[in-house]
Amino acid sequence: MILPSKHLPQDRALLTVGAHVLNFLGRPKTVSALWEELNRHDADLTAAMPRRIAYDWFLLSLDLLYALGAIELDSGLVARRTA
Repeated sequence: MILPSKHLPQDRALLTVGAHVLNFLGRPKTVSALWEELNRHDADLTAAMPRRIAYDWFLLSLDLLYALGAIELDSGLVARRTA
């Protein structure tokens, strides 16, 4: 689930989805704004992430990024964590 495996393609692994999500966090955003921007981008460029992810998979990737210390939630905004 976190890493690709025989039964989970690389583009569906949570680390891959999380890395894709981090690309959209140039500035802090709400979860819904981040989700909408990710979907809008995926509709335009399907080569970056050929399979569209479900909302629950998106939330799991946010959970993983938070657990790894890559993002933080501050006043309702998701932001990249600074060292």
